[in-house]
Amino acid sequence: MKITLIGGHGKVALLAEPLLTQAGHEVRAVIRNPEHGAEVEATGAQAVVADAQPLDADGWDALLAGSDAVVWSAGAGGGSPERTYAIDRDAAIASMDAAARVGARRYIMVSYFGAGPDHGVPEDHSFFPYADAKAAADAHLRGTDLDWTILGPSGLTLEEPTGRIDTAAASSGTVSRANVARVIAATIERPGLAGRTIPFNDGEQEIGAALDALAG
Repeated sequence: MKITLIGGHGKVALLAEPLLTQAGHEVRAVIRNPEHGAEVEATGAQAVVADAQPLDADGWDALLAGSDAVVWSAGAGGGSPERTYAIDRDAAIASMDAAARVGARRYIMVSYFGAGPDHGVPEDHSFFPYADAKAAADAHLRGTDLDWTILGPSGLTLEEPTGRIDTAAASSGTVSRANVARVIAATIERPGLAGRTIPFNDGEQEIGAALDALAG
C-alpha cells in the first residue's frame, strides 16, 4: 500500500514509519523542515518536504496523488491559536478533501482521547484552540465517504511499548507513543475498522486482538 503520512517527523510518526515500511508498505513522510529528512529516511520512509499550512487544493492534490492511504499525525504543537486552527483544523480538513479527490480511500486520523464537541475545555483555557480544532476536523472526516478511522490515544508517554492496549476505558489514562505507533500500523491492515473511532489507553489486551474485536 502507498501511504502518505503527514507529520512525518513527529515522535509517534518516527516510531510508526519503520513498522509500516517493514510490513511492506511504501511510506511517503511529509515534513516541513528539510533538515529532518535524513532522520525520517533512516526509518525506511521517503521524506517529502512540504508545509501543510499554505497548501491550496492543487498543492494537496499533488501531494497525495497516487496514495492509497493517508495518515494524519501532524499538529501545530501549541503556540498561537491561529496556527493551531490553521494546521489542526484547516489543513487537516483540506487533506481529507484532497484524499477524496485523488482516490486515497483509507484515512487514519490521530486525534486524542475525549476529542469532540463535548470536550469540556473552557474557552479561556490554552488547550481550547486545539480541542476545538480537533473536534471540527474529526467531525468533517466523519462526514466524508472515505474509509476513515479516528484513533484517540490518551496522555502520551515515552515508555517502552507493551503491545497491549485498553479500548474500553471510560476515561483517559496514558499510553506510550510506541504503542500508538503500533496501533497505527495495525489499523492500516484492518479495513474492517473503517468508520470507527477508537479511544485507547495502555492496557492488557494485545493490540491486534483488541482491534480485531472492534472490527467484528
